[in-house]
Amino acid sequence: MSDNVLHAVAGAGGGVLSMVLTYPLITLSTRSQVESKRAQTTVLDATRHIIQREGFSGLYAGLDSAVFGISVTNFVYYYWYEWSRAAFENAAVKAGRSRKLSTVESMIAGAVAGSATVLITNPIWVVNTRMTARKRGAPPPSPSLKPTLAEPTPRPAAPTTIGEVKALLKEGGIGAFFAGVMPALVLVINPILQYTIFEQLKNLLERRRKRSVTPTDAFWLGALGKLVATGLTYPYITVKARMHVAGKNEHVSVLTALRKIVKEEGWSGLYGGIAPKLVQSVITAAFLFAFKDALFKVAQATLRNRRAQAAKLLLLKK
Repeated sequence: MSDNVLHAVAGAGGGVLSMVLTYPLITLSTRSQVESKRAQTTVLDATRHIIQREGFSGLYAGLDSAVFGISVTNFVYYYWYEWSRAAFENAAVKAGRSRKLSTVESMIAGAVAGSATVLITNPIWVVNTRMTARKRGAPPPSPSLKPTLAEPTPRPAAPTTIGEVKALLKEGGIGAFFAGVMPALVLVINPILQYTIFEQLKNLLERRRKRSVTPTDAFWLGALGKLVATGLTYPYITVKARMHVAGKNEHVSVLTALRKIVKEEGWSGLYGGIAPKLVQSVITAAFLFAFKDALFKVAQATLRNRRAQAAKLLLLKK
């Protein structure tokens, strides 16, 4: 198994673990992004509202599609990132230069990996965003069946992945699964910034310490990279989320969506849910880099041991 496949598997595993740990923050951020300014409240009030209406499970709406999505996303991203990185490193060795990636090379590798990931996984995240935001609620009760004051308001039924897929196909066909793909492609700059900052700080740290970084180092470097990247690209994250949940007749261009939000809600509308998103993004990225680094080393050691055992068995047979 090649190193780029090992990195892809480790990235997928690290992504799933970090996603599960921070998913309630993703729910809070996504709902803040897709609601208008009038509906937004504090993070604490939003949490209470979700729990009262939907129970604790409401904080994990769409977790199944998110776990599937992050595993596929990270596998694809890390496979192509490491493939691009290996190509640059091999070219550097042939030219007699250092194997360490330059800033430009890191950005190009991130652009290649990010673009491939967006095109392959956008349908998964459209479904997940709709489930997390619960765009399709339960139908309103009939006037003759209004609940009395003594009767509790029924909780809306939790959407299912299959149900959302059917709804999307019915509403807009295959094209509905690629809603928001343009801002998503623009947002490729997010992982480019994140991984470029991470790689360059990692290279600097390894040169100073003269050894490879530890999972703890990766945790803090990953957190710093994600903090900068998310803070700079958040307006596009908001636009992408709203385009994912837009109805069939609501799809507009990225610039039109940006202007509409600013006109109706002010500039602050572009930053709805940024507090939980920053916290979630930074914590998720920190755990992702730490988990990925640890999982890669474990996978690499396991593969090395298996190869050694296989070689011993061959010698014994001879």
